[in-house]
Amino acid sequence: MGELKDKAKGLGNEAAGNAKQAAGEATNNPRLDAEGRAQERKGEAQQVKGEVKGALGDKV
Repeated sequence: MGELKDKAKGLGNEAAGNAKQAAGEATNNPRLDAEGRAQERKGEAQQVKGEVKGALGDKV
């Protein structure tokens, strides 16, 4: 179950990060763009964590 939870959180963070990046670029706000990039990377890491949990049977 942890696998799906991590993957879902990861997708959410990636989507939010992409939205922040777009808003930062549209408003010429480098801080918001950087926050979005960081949040997107966090989401990617969460998805990898979910994949690892799936491969190891949630024992991580």
